[in-house]
Amino acid sequence: MTKNKSKYEVFREKIKIVLYGTNTILGRMFDLVLLGLILLSVILVMLDTVEGINLKYHSQLLICEWVITIFFTIEYLLRILSIQKPLKYVFSFYGIIDLLAILPMYLSIFFPATNVLTIVRVLRFFRLFKILHIPQISHQSYQLKEALQASKEKILVFIYFVMISAVIIGALMYVVEGKESGFTSIPAGIYWAIVTLTTVGYGDISPATPLGQFLASLVMIMGYGIIAVPTGIVTAEFAKNSLRNNSVSTKNSCRKCNAQVHFDSAKYCHECGTELPKNNL
Repeated sequence: MTKNKSKYEVFREKIKIVLYGTNTILGRMFDLVLLGLILLSVILVMLDTVEGINLKYHSQLLICEWVITIFFTIEYLLRILSIQKPLKYVFSFYGIIDLLAILPMYLSIFFPATNVLTIVRVLRFFRLFKILHIPQISHQSYQLKEALQASKEKILVFIYFVMISAVIIGALMYVVEGKESGFTSIPAGIYWAIVTLTTVGYGDISPATPLGQFLASLVMIMGYGIIAVPTGIVTAEFAKNSLRNNSVSTKNSCRKCNAQVHFDSAKYCHECGTELPKNNL
């Protein structure tokens, strides 16, 4: 029993080194193969939607997609088996993406059209940041995450304001323009208001009366603010976090390369990328 358990533990350790060991040769090789398969899978899905290619090579493309899906499924299961806390991975950002990458193909057995949703595998390219392990990229992505979290309440309030504005504008356009111009209902007016605020409209509905055109002009001008405000909120928080995090400390020295100077909030060494001791942060 002990011997079998020992073999199992050794197997788990080897798998963990390959799947999670971005600093090992085997880990790097696996990551490169993984990225190549993700890229191939995304290309196959896109080609499958081209009518001429689909008619001629549909069966071959489908076989390739299933082979890649089975590989991703085995990888997903091995990731769960090889770590001590599998639920932590399953409900993590990367764990959810890995699951979403394989689900559409299995759903396509019952709902054939869902195989196109395997395009979500492109999200797995986020692993590139982990694979490259460049401290500057890690630091910037961490700051961006902090900025988005700090500004989420302001953005939610802003979206709430935009939704209310869209309802009011949609109702006004329904009253002013009426069914003759395509504003057949208040929901249709709200749809027009949203696409006009966020883009320049789709052209399927457009005001015909002078008052309606005047209102539409105001909505289009408001659209510039719709783009600028959330960007400004996030940028302000990003700048604020950068200023706060740019205080330098010599307390948290790196265990690997002995670099002494790091930001107070730094989690990784700026020289070699090694995780800094938590007790010194």
